[in-house]
Amino acid sequence: MGNTESVVVQKRLARFRPEERPVVEGVFDRLHAGGGPPGAAAKTSPGKALTLEMLKASMGSVASDSMIRRVYRGVCSVDPGPAPAGSGKTGATTVSGVGREQLVIFLADVLRGTAEERAPLVVAMSQQGAGGSEVVTCDQVAEFLQDLVSAVVQILVHRGRLQGWKPDRMGDSSLGVKLLAEHMCSELKPSDQGCCDVPCLEDWIFRVPQVSLYLEMLVAEGLSVALSCRPAPTLLPPCRETPWNELRCLLDLPTLMFLAPQLPDSYSAPWKLVFSTRLHGESFTRMVGGLAKRGPTLLLIKDTKGHVFGGFASHAWEVKPQFQGDARCFLFTVFPRLRVYTATGYNQHFMYLNQNQQTMPNGLGMGGQHGYFGLWLDSDFGRGHSRARPKCTTYGSPQLSGDEDFTLDSMEVWAVGKPPEPEEGEEGEGKRSILDVDPEVQAIMEMAGKTLHSQGLREPEEDQEE
Repeated sequence: MGNTESVVVQKRLARFRPEERPVVEGVFDRLHAGGGPPGAAAKTSPGKALTLEMLKASMGSVASDSMIRRVYRGVCSVDPGPAPAGSGKTGATTVSGVGREQLVIFLADVLRGTAEERAPLVVAMSQQGAGGSEVVTCDQVAEFLQDLVSAVVQILVHRGRLQGWKPDRMGDSSLGVKLLAEHMCSELKPSDQGCCDVPCLEDWIFRVPQVSLYLEMLVAEGLSVALSCRPAPTLLPPCRETPWNELRCLLDLPTLMFLAPQLPDSYSAPWKLVFSTRLHGESFTRMVGGLAKRGPTLLLIKDTKGHVFGGFASHAWEVKPQFQGDARCFLFTVFPRLRVYTATGYNQHFMYLNQNQQTMPNGLGMGGQHGYFGLWLDSDFGRGHSRARPKCTTYGSPQLSGDEDFTLDSMEVWAVGKPPEPEEGEEGEGKRSILDVDPEVQAIMEMAGKTLHSQGLREPEEDQEE
């Protein structure tokens, strides 16, 4: 049918491999026949149109009615251009629905298009109804993003792509959806009147790749467009060995979708919970035992004001009265908004962990300086501070907590990278004595008059997170 298609359609189809083109062209026929599996529908007769109800039949399991209507408006907004001479067709939208060529162009622009081509589609999908305006407000874009992110979360859940995470034992995804949409929208650069035109959205889509990634995922999943060279993206890091039956996690799926891409590319190891106040109690020594020799970690803290924040440590933590780490470390907030604060280069006060010292501060800190950390957790564990006046020198972060001096509500530590190799002569992970991991146990035994038999003969410690 290539010789009867408009030049615009032929150019769009040229972006796909020869074996992919029938898949893209066949979507219209399949949806028109009831949304069956690819290749199941016979070719429709000329002049047939794709309706909103047909889209709902295909996308209803992965997207809300609101998001499906947005997709439909996006397809309707496509101008297929003039039809080739002698074809008897026109380029206009059909009265009762969407034409085949409009759908093909829409699919090509979403799946293989540029920011310039996607921007007008986002304008159409952000509008409240059939408009035709080339300007939308930031609030309209935020509502579009909430529908889009919510659909992506639904795909992850219903298509079994959770990578070991358990949404029913995690935080509120609906709140996470709003926070992630707000974060993405914060990257917009609207006019002084608060409006976004096509060039504004084009610049935004270019700078915020998640917009294209999420839209591509929705369309590919919702319309069953399986392209051989584009496997479904993995938006969540793998999660292993987590005692979900005993846990109510501080993380939610949209927050994971936000945090995981912030980690350095080389940190692709499965995430593993190594400390949780809800599982292990409020013990600084127990937390230090969880951190020790775990490699890169992500710390997540909730204070009694409801603020959720934390930091990423690029190196394994060491108990010593000096700063450690490197510029890959960062601080972040989760609630009341999602933000990441990276190293400024002003100093190298990335990580600090100390315990049982009389002359140096005892606790865990990230950024700033002694007494004025961007994030500090005191060794008594119940208290901490985020004293950024006005910003943390190391990370450029503002105050993370609800109050400058905060009270801890709960905390989690996730190992997110490959643990360091044991040094020569050092026992491997899982072979450490409980006396090494928890000095409090050793002190209690000594006060009770218990004899500590040969320090070289230790029972291997059970994996604490199994």
